[in-house]
Amino acid sequence: MLNVHVCISRPSAAVVSFSSCETHNDPEGGRMSLPCVRLCSRHMTTGLQVCGYATASKAFRPREKSSGGPVFQYVGQHRKPNHKVFVWGFSFTGALGLPSFVVPDSGRKNPRKYQLTPYRLDTAEQISSAACGYGFTIIASSTKDASKLWAMGLNTDSQLGFQRTQHSRHRSYDYVLEPSPLALPLVEPLQTRVIQVACGRAHSLVLTDQEGVFSMGNNAYGQCGRRIVEDEVYGGSHIIHKMTGFDSRVTQVACGQDHSLFLTETGKVYACGWGADGQTGLGHHSCSSGPMEVGGDLAGVEVQQVNTYGDCSLAVSRDGQLYGWGNSEYLQLASVTEATQINSPRRLPLKGCGKVVQAACGGTQVAILNDKGEVFVWGYGILGKGPQLSESSTPEMIPPALFGRSEFSPSVAVTTIRCGLSHFAAVTDRGELFVWGKNVRGCLGIGSRDDQFFPWRVTVPGSVVDVACGVDHMVALVKSLL
Repeated sequence: MLNVHVCISRPSAAVVSFSSCETHNDPEGGRMSLPCVRLCSRHMTTGLQVCGYATASKAFRPREKSSGGPVFQYVGQHRKPNHKVFVWGFSFTGALGLPSFVVPDSGRKNPRKYQLTPYRLDTAEQISSAACGYGFTIIASSTKDASKLWAMGLNTDSQLGFQRTQHSRHRSYDYVLEPSPLALPLVEPLQTRVIQVACGRAHSLVLTDQEGVFSMGNNAYGQCGRRIVEDEVYGGSHIIHKMTGFDSRVTQVACGQDHSLFLTETGKVYACGWGADGQTGLGHHSCSSGPMEVGGDLAGVEVQQVNTYGDCSLAVSRDGQLYGWGNSEYLQLASVTEATQINSPRRLPLKGCGKVVQAACGGTQVAILNDKGEVFVWGYGILGKGPQLSESSTPEMIPPALFGRSEFSPSVAVTTIRCGLSHFAAVTDRGELFVWGKNVRGCLGIGSRDDQFFPWRVTVPGSVVDVACGVDHMVALVKSLL
């Protein structure tokens, strides 16, 4: 069994930790501790203290509207964008960007630890990319404006960059409770767009169109692609590293728990970071402090997608083949090995799955999507075919009817698949979002904290464009029907 907590750390890493102010019973972990944050006395709440708390200035304070549902508006009172952001799951790390859930204002008497259904976060810009780390979130807009990145949640390892406190320019917030601008050291900020963001256990990657990849946060194993400094202190760090060493422009980034993957426009894969399970695919089990090209069965193969979140890594080639490496303790790579680890990419022979177009893997489970819009799953956990299937070494197709395909809608197809640490998400060509798996602290958004054994549609007002999955929270990018 995999016991999942909000933050998972290596034995020797600079860990993300909570100090205990009050404990509560929790179905997933027995007893849980609330994070400690420090507020001025007028904001104190019984049983909750906050250390390193950040909210927007008075001019940009979020304001709940009394009509039209719960809406937080950060900028632009009269602007009604077509694209919206919805969040749900565990709120007490600040990852949802809803400060009144953690430190109630005058309109709410009690904190809200769990948001069990999608909750709208109104932003001034059209958000084009989102990523959920272990207790934190980064969202990005493809604008050329100076502000193009916002971060919220845990920042104890500076995975959200240096978030300067209001009282000292030399101190950074440990918790950021609402979206806060994250500035990159760009040469031409008004000419550069953010293409994608990715988040791991305690590090983050930002991919731009003109100036490459930037990394920040914990680098204890080289996951940020820079030299490992013994006993480096990551809290309050100003370091945002511009990565180098790629053969061509990077087109996609992915964060595992403590490693990173990069895909270039020539179809090559690079990796760095923690390699004890072989997850870097570099042929060894050591740490790598700089991006190096991944070989093995990927040598000479043009790759179109890479994916990782735990300690297993996947790649999809342009001709529809699937490759995997890293942890196989939960049968993720059982089609090619009986060992629990592979340190070099292997092509995974998938019978009856068709041409693979996307892959996603979490802590113990794998999902692939073929060109017919069909989803296959394997590994260990709640896989989506009922409570009787908790382990499989071979791909199992989830019946398309569970995603809305029927005689009345015969063409419905899944277009996007995602994995959190212990749950799945799928988006159809009709913009409908389906989720299933372990409902850690309400991360599925289905209105309860019960686990979900079959795909279940999440009610979101609009057409879902993309979704990001974390350990205990999710973010959906939605196009309004209005």
